[in-house]
Amino acid sequence: MAHHHRSKNYRLIQGRVVSDKMDKTRVILVEHIMIHPLFKKALRRSKRIKIHDETNQAKEGDLISAVEMRPLSRDKRHRLFKILERAK
Repeated sequence: MAHHHRSKNYRLIQGRVVSDKMDKTRVILVEHIMIHPLFKKALRRSKRIKIHDETNQAKEGDLISAVEMRPLSRDKRHRLFKILERAK
């Protein structure tokens, strides 16, 4: 029987925690900059993503890294990977 090895190419996202009011769930704001195709102006785009935080260790304002995983609920598809910077 062949064993399949998972690749080490994890899909990571970085964002700032904007809400820690739920239990084991954090909402992060992921921002990226795109260039408008016609006007060549830099536009800031953002998305709010719910992530799973099993130990409730990320607090509001922290910069975190999250990894993609199987769906845990209707909204959660990422879990906390590492806290990169604590809120000041």
